[in-house]
Amino acid sequence: MKYKDYYQILGVGRDAPEEAIKKAYRRLARKYHPDVSKESGAEERFKEVSEAYEVLRDAEKRAAYDQLGRNWQAGQDFRPPPGWQGGARPHPGMGGFSGSDFSDFFESLFGRAGAPGGFAGMSGRSGGFATAGQDQTVAIDISLEEAYQGGSRAVQLQTPEREASGRVVNRTRTLNVKIPAGVANGQKIRLSGQGGAGKGGGPSGDLYLEVSIKPHHLYKIRSRDITLELPLAPWEAALGCKLEAPTLGGPVTLNIPANAQNGQKLRLRGRGLPGNPPGDQLVTLRIVNPPADSEAARELFQRMQRELPFNPRAHLH
Repeated sequence: MKYKDYYQILGVGRDAPEEAIKKAYRRLARKYHPDVSKESGAEERFKEVSEAYEVLRDAEKRAAYDQLGRNWQAGQDFRPPPGWQGGARPHPGMGGFSGSDFSDFFESLFGRAGAPGGFAGMSGRSGGFATAGQDQTVAIDISLEEAYQGGSRAVQLQTPEREASGRVVNRTRTLNVKIPAGVANGQKIRLSGQGGAGKGGGPSGDLYLEVSIKPHHLYKIRSRDITLELPLAPWEAALGCKLEAPTLGGPVTLNIPANAQNGQKLRLRGRGLPGNPPGDQLVTLRIVNPPADSEAARELFQRMQRELPFNPRAHLH
């Protein structure tokens, strides 16, 4: 069984209003009606057009078809999803088009035409087509401090809704969402039932907040670990010292070993993003020379040059 693109059959866009769908149907019905048309294959084409109109003229059937059809293209092999069931009756006045003329594709979606009790969807309830709403994904930018501490954020969403006329409009709504402490870059936060509205009494979809942590002026992120470059004066690196290093949880005392080297890394365990286990903070030491911008400073560097037997390139020879 092949998937049928009813919009393509009528030659209209997926956002076409009801009036445009009606106009397209009338034009094609006149062109292919078996009583008047001289076109080759007119009868089959007329059945296709009438079936497409039967679905797209009905707001509930159209909504159900739209939800199901997001991942299908015309002519693809089609099987309805598990649990999809129900019956449907065609509207009266279809110009001689009877329920028995509906395709297997139509019946797989809406049940056998003419069945009593209206039509039902995946919920199995008669009298209405109940389908779950669409899941939605929204990108949200947060600071590294928010990722560490958690917090709350007001998020504005544009939710597409189809009016009775068939026109799709965007509705704005605001949600106050909780940011959990320790959320990672790229992680998705699921808000159950906050996605697109269901049809025919079906449940709403879920909303996923895809988190992006904004760049920080001090730290960089590596999964749950964070990194920091810590500048040292040459004498601090040579002699060793204790100094305060910033972390997301507040400053800590860091022991710099004597003869510390430029690029050397020290690890502060558990000082990264919260989690199980929590991340670490990696501190990279950067030795910064004072500027030789005065006579006294130049004399001091010259004295070091004379008195310290140090050749940083000795290993190259």
